[in-house]
Amino acid sequence: MSGDASFSPVVGGSALATGAPSPKTPRNVARTGAHPNPSADALRAEFATVVQRVDVVWGETSVVVERARLHDVIQWLHDDEGQRYDYLSDITAVEYRDVEREIEVVWHLRSLPYRRFLRVKVLLERGAALEVPSVWDVYKAADWLERECFDMFGIRFAGHPDLRRILMWEQYKEGFPLRKDFPLRGRFSRSEQLRQALAANPEARYSKDELTIAQALEDLPADMRRRLTAGERTGE
Repeated sequence: MSGDASFSPVVGGSALATGAPSPKTPRNVARTGAHPNPSADALRAEFATVVQRVDVVWGETSVVVERARLHDVIQWLHDDEGQRYDYLSDITAVEYRDVEREIEVVWHLRSLPYRRFLRVKVLLERGAALEVPSVWDVYKAADWLERECFDMFGIRFAGHPDLRRILMWEQYKEGFPLRKDFPLRGRFSRSEQLRQALAANPEARYSKDELTIAQALEDLPADMRRRLTAGERTGE
């Protein structure tokens, strides 16, 4: 099978200096007191006033940065030859029961060439807009990761090309299931949930019969009708 001659795989640790010891899985790591990832000092040097805090817990480094400069930080970590964080493994959020603590939005980055892991955080004050910049233009993997974080926590990612729910259905009105104020049994009573289920037209959403979908087009929500008539394929 012929391959693309321009493609070259990323070899883990390939950017390390010649003769440098190979990274090994740390063992017996103390909860605090470990040395931070070298990228933390590099970030402080490059973005002096943007880095708000550096934490090292169980050997893993977390860097808290200003929301307004988040995209600049992520872009630099991705592009700089001394960092090369080429893999975005996750985007999530953390909400604490302590109402005085901010909501954290978290990006998990890995540099395969340098064998490094870095956690970047932005703190959002309660009551303020839950919005951060999208990094979709840096990592295409951010597409579904940002949608999931929006779906579960209500965090909006400014600049995302198609920010909508991905796990819950698009017309879901009960809120954001991973927020601390979300009731375990949902906001609606069981009778209301049953009423909505019986009133729904499953053919409008789940049928694989193209003719049936065409007949049920008028039952679809307005935004979905617009996307379908524009030629967009729904579903993943």
